[in-house]
Amino acid sequence: MVERPTSEEYAAFYERYIQLVPEGNIIELMEHQSNIVQTLLSTMTEEQANYRYAEGKWSVKEVIGHLMDNERIMSSRLLRIARGDKANHPGYDQDVLMQNHPFDAYTVADLNEEYTVTRRSTILMLRRLTPEAWLCRGSVSDNPASARSIAYVLVGHELHHLSVLRNRYAVNVK
Repeated sequence: MVERPTSEEYAAFYERYIQLVPEGNIIELMEHQSNIVQTLLSTMTEEQANYRYAEGKWSVKEVIGHLMDNERIMSSRLLRIARGDKANHPGYDQDVLMQNHPFDAYTVADLNEEYTVTRRSTILMLRRLTPEAWLCRGSVSDNPASARSIAYVLVGHELHHLSVLRNRYAVNVK
């Protein structure tokens, strides 16, 4: 089992996400999250998915789109660090990414399919990491980052946004 990362393995900014991750197998937690999101999207109407709780806030579709963008960026960082790449991986601006892609034009079914494939790809990569690869360290935005810390951030970040969907969008997230 992959142990929880220590605070020396990630930037302080990510503490809030890592603290949300419950004890357990990180890959199984990712699979469980995937099932939750797939179920959520499979029961949602287009109208519900286009809902914004306030002017200027993302729609439910855009929240899921943000999760996919983040998953792709973070899993790329994780792959490179796990394979020994010591380059400093740059940050990204979530708002710029959101402004430049029309997630609201997706159907809920298309969004569900893309989310599922994106998360599945990450899970398959993680299953093949060696114990040594999980401990590899690199840097992201001039801060330390280990492969395992990025996996924990992925789970915690998604937990954060599922909580936002539940509490601000009144979406029935299990």
